[in-house]
Amino acid sequence: MTKKISGAKPRIILTSADYEKLSVFANAAANTMPDVAAELAEELDRAHVLSPGRHPVDTVCMGCEVDFRDDVTGRVQTVILVYPNEADISKGRISVLTPIGTALIGLPVGKSIDWTTRNGESKRLTVLQVREPAVVEYQPA
Repeated sequence: MTKKISGAKPRIILTSADYEKLSVFANAAANTMPDVAAELAEELDRAHVLSPGRHPVDTVCMGCEVDFRDDVTGRVQTVILVYPNEADISKGRISVLTPIGTALIGLPVGKSIDWTTRNGESKRLTVLQVREPAVVEYQPA
């Protein structure tokens, strides 16, 4: 059984652009998804926000591909953290407005966090690797 310790969450790092956009999403979701919105707001409150133009190294950001381990089962998963309108679980694209998406945002490689599933189950995950989103360059026809 995972023991939750209040205040034991690791420090997270966000870009200023992610922080601003996620703040809007947390506020907008407060009425429709109050639990997840509150959890995201809590993550935003404790985040270290980088100045504009700076980008955290080896840290989960929006659009990044993330390898993480479920520390309860040992299962390793790869997902891409996206905004709700881009989510597609069949393609491994999970919304930041899900319990696991909220747990992942801003987490550096090697750090672990406890989180609670939608059905109330306590889990712990560890970020193993973060890859930046692929930059698609414009190719004229």
